[in-house]
Amino acid sequence: MPEEKRVHVVGTGTIGEPLIGMLCEFGKKLGFGGVSFSKKQPLTSDRPKVKALKGRGARFAVEQEQMAAFQEAGMKPDLSVQEALAGATVVIDCTPHGNAHKESFYKPMAGETAGFIAQGSEAGFGVPYARGINDSVLVAGDTKFIQVVSCNTHNLLALVDTLALRDKDSANLVDGKFVLIRRANDVSQDKKFIPAPQAGVHDNERFGTHHALDAHSVFSTLDYDLPLFSSAMKVNTQYMHSMHFTIRLRETITREEVVARLTANPRIALTEKTTANSIFSFGRDQGYYGRLLCQTVVSIPTLHVRHVDGYTEVTGFTFTPQDGNSLKTSLAAATWFINPERYIELVQACLKPYSFQEV
Repeated sequence: MPEEKRVHVVGTGTIGEPLIGMLCEFGKKLGFGGVSFSKKQPLTSDRPKVKALKGRGARFAVEQEQMAAFQEAGMKPDLSVQEALAGATVVIDCTPHGNAHKESFYKPMAGETAGFIAQGSEAGFGVPYARGINDSVLVAGDTKFIQVVSCNTHNLLALVDTLALRDKDSANLVDGKFVLIRRANDVSQDKKFIPAPQAGVHDNERFGTHHALDAHSVFSTLDYDLPLFSSAMKVNTQYMHSMHFTIRLRETITREEVVARLTANPRIALTEKTTANSIFSFGRDQGYYGRLLCQTVVSIPTLHVRHVDGYTEVTGFTFTPQDGNSLKTSLAAATWFINPERYIELVQACLKPYSFQEV
């Protein structure tokens, strides 16, 4: 393993690009001596992005056979992908090919690299992880592969953990039902926008969609077997994902107690707003490069508590801070690989000013 701890990011998409920027800004404080990144295609439309990231201090890597093509496209590589991977202490894969890359590249490198991280789409890559939910399952020297779960999964996890599990037996949760109302595509993307709301199918017999399945997978690392079910649909907006939820509890609690639990969790933001555009606008103006770094934004006016058949039902709407929660977890996972004793403290020192609890 190289003496100087370096991090390499594969991909410059909606997760990769901002993550590279965060590592450039906070890397030294987190314990990394350098940042590199790689991309596959020499697209001239990506030239401003590559130049900007290089300008912030990241080294640019491409495949050896693509060196000339990138040069011709006005993007000068600093090193080859092979050199970047060989010099990396931590590798963060931000592509939809993390599992394939694991088999082809990462497994043979595992003995010389502290760890590898993939993003939400890559189920099975490694331990499914969300900062503040299942940190206890990460084992120094043993955990080599981590899958940072999706932004919507973070949202779902934070609600269940806060309202049903904090200092409670897991049997407190009778069931949790969630409707993920997803934005069509990210503001950075030109493709896959839709003309009208589009309902999703329930392709999992027990969990409905992958959102509840992914949340269940995270909780299962803590030996919980939780009754979760999710549905999903896309709407024709680029602002934010939102989520409607109904969580049924065995305990009797009031709306005031629900708000108190949400307020007590530093990873949850509360808002009096009820529209995605106004919340998105706050993040654009006040967040870290336009991003909210909380795990979920709970709309207080939408919260409703009722007592039915001896149970408490908590219903409401939340908004998912796009990739902000996944970015924070990715940063935490990367730092954990090189400093498992102090990673929480180090990440908090960098990101606390941007972790709003009220939006």
